[in-house]
Formats: sequence, structure tokens, C-alpha cells
Amino acid sequence: MRDLRVGFTYLLRGQRWVARHGKQYGFGLVPGLITLVLYVAALVALALWGADLVGWATPFADDWSSPWQGLFRGFLTVVLFALGLLLAVLTFTAVTLLIGDPFYESLSEKVDRDVSPDGTAPESGLSLARDLWISARDSVRILVRALVWAVLLFALGFIPVAGQTVVPVIGFFVTGFFLTEELTAVALQRRGVELRERLTLLRARKTLVWGFGTPLGLAFLVPFVAVFLMPGAVAGATLLARDLLGEEIREDGDEDGDEDAAGRTRYDDQSPETATP
Repeated sequence: MRDLRVGFTYLLRGQRWVARHGKQYGFGLVPGLITLVLYVAALVALALWGADLVGWATPFADDWSSPWQGLFRGFLTVVLFALGLLLAVLTFTAVTLLIGDPFYESLSEKVDRDVSPDGTAPESGLSLARDLWISARDSVRILVRALVWAVLLFALGFIPVAGQTVVPVIGFFVTGFFLTEELTAVALQRRGVELRERLTLLRARKTLVWGFGTPLGLAFLVPFVAVFLMPGAVAGATLLARDLLGEEIREDGDEDGDEDAAGRTRYDDQSPETATP
């Protein structure tokens, strides 16, 4: 439970950081706005022509009598739109990070410098083109994993009772995990941490990851919210990445804890070396 609280605190601290750095927040909104326009257009098209697509994909139901044909195809249309919405939530972060890679790399570096005891930030040393290629490649790999989970959860959704109660909850935790992976990748990739290593780090601290990513995934379901939370989510994920790697986090004047002599925030249940918000 403590890691859940800490993960959520990182999310809040990230939002507070961008609130104090208005210029970074403004730049960070641009990629999200571009992605939002693209996704809204795709979802509107799915809403308008989803029934036609379902009708084309189910020719075997053409001769079914009323009301069974309408009920069957109506159900599939709703499921298709729900699946499209789930995929939009799962992939929004990846697409936004890809579009806004230079913006978010700069933001993440500034967060690192701000909270690092020595005021420095790790640098990848790679060219922008190379960074973009690695980000795109890893995003596709994560997307494949997310699609496997989406299909599995979609199938489990047909189980009576559990499909309408337990499965959606699992879906939110899965979404939170993948959101956190995509967001922490900005800071971890800059440190040379490969995808397999990143997944290992995240799986070792699942409750921390869920505390950060699951509330964010729920918030992303609200129209337009994802755009405004993305800059702070990247900032918070940078703090979380430092925690995963055991790096110190300094935040002067943090209201949630007392600082030690080195300027690190100390909490009653933590040692100075592992102090986290």
C-alpha cells in the first residue's frame, strides 16, 4: 500500500513541477493537442461508420430475423467502439511522446537537474534521429504487448459477472502499467536503459507503478484531460524513474516531509538513501 501512495505522490509532484514552470508546461501541451485532434477524428469516424464496418464483417447475419440481427450487430458496434477507445487510451501516450520527443526530452532533463543533488542530468549522447528511432521501435513493441492484453481482456469480458466487474478493473491496472512504461521511458532511455531492463524494473515495483499509472489512466478517459496532464505526467515519471534506479531526489521545501542536512526529503518510514515523496 505504501508504494501505491508513493506512486500517486509522484504523479502529483509532477503536476506541481510543471505548474511552477509555466514555459515548459506550455511547450508540453503542443504534442498532446496534435495527438488529440488525430484521435478524436479517428473515434468520430468509428462512431459514424462503425455499424457499416460491423455489417460488412458479419455477412452471415444478413438473413437473420428481427430483432436478433439488430441486437447482434448493435452489440458488436458498441464493443468495437469500446475497443477503439481502449486502444486510444493505451496508445495515446506512445503517440504523443513520439510526436513530442524533443519537447519531453527537454522537460525530463530539466526535472532531473532540478531534483538532482548535484544539479546534473544524464544525457544519452545519441542524435535526435537515433533517439526517435529507438522510441518508435520500443513503442511498437509495447503496443504489441498492449494489443495482446486488449484482445485477452476483450475475450474475458464475455464471462458472466466477472467480465463486467473483475475484468474492467484488471484492464485499468494493465493500462496503468503500460502508461507508466511509456512515460518513464523518456528518462530511462536517456540513461541507456533498454526496454527489457525497463520492464524488469517496473515489474519489480508493480504497486509503485500502479499507484502512478492507474489513476492517470482513469483520468485519461475524461475528454481533453490527457492533453493537460501529459507534461506533468512526464515530469512525475522522471521522478519515478529516479526512484526505480535508486537515484536521490531532492526537492527543497517539499511540504510532505522534512529535509535532512543534504536537502533530501526524509520520511519517517524511509532511510535518507531511499527517500521518496
